[in-house]
Formats: sequence, structure tokens, C-alpha cells
Amino acid sequence: MNKKYNLGKLDEVDLRTVWPHEAHDFTKWLSEDENLNSLGLSVGMELELVETESSVGSFNADILARESGTGRTVIIENQLEETNHDHLGKIITYAAGKGADVVIWVVKHARDEHRKAIEWLNERTDDNLGFFLVEIELLSIGSSLPAPRFNVVEQPNEWARTIKLSEGLNDTERIKLSYWTMYNDIAEKSPEFLKAFRPHKPAAQHWSDLSCGSSAYHIALLINTQRNKIGVEFCVPGDKAIGRKAIENASTFEDRLDLKAEPYEAKKASGLRFFKENCKIKGNEKSWPGYIKQQLGWALAMREVIDELGL
Repeated sequence: MNKKYNLGKLDEVDLRTVWPHEAHDFTKWLSEDENLNSLGLSVGMELELVETESSVGSFNADILARESGTGRTVIIENQLEETNHDHLGKIITYAAGKGADVVIWVVKHARDEHRKAIEWLNERTDDNLGFFLVEIELLSIGSSLPAPRFNVVEQPNEWARTIKLSEGLNDTERIKLSYWTMYNDIAEKSPEFLKAFRPHKPAAQHWSDLSCGSSAYHIALLINTQRNKIGVEFCVPGDKAIGRKAIENASTFEDRLDLKAEPYEAKKASGLRFFKENCKIKGNEKSWPGYIKQQLGWALAMREVIDELGL
């Protein structure tokens, strides 16, 4: 006897029934924190609104945003129709006019020729600029309210860019790039970590930033290939009151991380650094997974303390 399952059917809802006007309805909706966050999750970024209808000469970009933690400039162009050449030209114009680091083109349907155009742009731009082509759809089950879903159809090829970036680096820089590439791979397989953070793409540097949902501060994971140390940092670029409160509560961080705090107050930033000694990185790749898992744990513990202190 066949078992019957009580399941509903997904129905596609016309976008214009919910958002009749692209600028007045859809752009306004997308600019709200919850919805901008949903778009950000689909492209692997934490976004915060700067302004809507941002002036670029005699034109206006639909949404100007920035990536939390990095401050990267993000242009979002909306099109509740099939993609066309006019909007393709607009995203390039807006990217140039705003000095954008990331462009996100949100559309009802991406035509093949425009998918290929975005792919071509990503292949020929460097690591400082990336283009995303994202389709949005509305789905409902039975009489339920329609729910939006973002589907990324084109995005920067970060793996290829990482390979390209490694060319011309010295040995130490290659080690750093390899370490953070492994970190990204491990972090992406940690559901608990991904609930709290979005890893940034790997780079040949001694740190990797983590967005915390606030532009006032961020967490950074650290490595020191010369002194054989790994660590974690709570960094406050501008708000001295937050930095001072963190330093005053250094013992709370120490208890939770089981590491000694190194407070710092500089002209442009303040915060706390924590290091673990005797962690050889060069020529010791077999130990990297263990180091990285420790760092993920420290970041989660640090995030808990930050929330408890109300920073």
C-alpha cells in the first residue's frame, strides 16, 4: 500500500501584484533592513543601507549600500522585468560614478546574453570589483502569503581570482593566502559559525575580518607567520566609548576565551587582541585545521561577550 504525503504545491506569484511600481514599491521594500539582509545572505555579504535613489550625475542608482566590516561600496540596481541593454549600461555607469566595489543587479528574469555579459565582466575585472546577477521570485503554497526568494545566477569567480591573485606573491604571502583559503573552506562547513558570521574572501594578509552586524566594530582572526602565533581581535575603528568599554571588561573576554588580552588604544582604532603562542604556520599545514577550528571557537565566544556587554 502506497503511503500518501500531505504536501502543498509551490505556485509562482506575479511580482507586480505585490510591487506594482519598481521604485516606489520594490526599491522601498528591498531597502528595509530585513530584506536587504536577505539579499546579502544570498550573495554572501552583510549589507547596510546608505541611501536610496543615490545621485550619479543626472541619473539615480536605486540603492547605495556598504558591506559591514569592510566598508566596501555596493550598488544595487533593480529591474522587475527581463534584463535589457539599458540596465546593463546603467550598472556600469553607476559603478564608475560611485567607485563601487560590488554591483548587484536584481531582476525578474536574466536573459542569456546578459548572463554572459556579467560573466564576461567578472572574468575581466580584478579582485577589487565584482558583479552579481540575481533573479527574484515570489512563491506561495495554497493560500499562504507569497514569500520572496533570491537566486544568484552569475557571480564573481572567487576561486579563479584567488589563483590569479597568488601570481606574483612572495612565499610568505602565498602561505597567508593558502591559510585563509583553508579557513574559508572549514568555516563554510560550520553551521554554528555561519549563523553568526560570513567569512570574507581570502587575501594574502595577516588578518581576516568578520562582520558583526554593526559598522562600529568588527572581529578579526589573526596569524603571525614570523612569531608563530594565531589570534583573534575585537577592533573598534572610531567609537572610543565602545573601545574603552571593551578594554574595561578585558577580564570577561579573557575568562571566556582562556587567553590573555592585549588592549590597545591608537588614534584611529582601539580594542583587544588575543594570541596563542607556539603555533607554527610555515611548513606546518597539517596543523592548520586545528588552528582554524580554535579561531572559529574564539570568534563565537567573543561574539557572545560582545552581546552580553551590549557593545
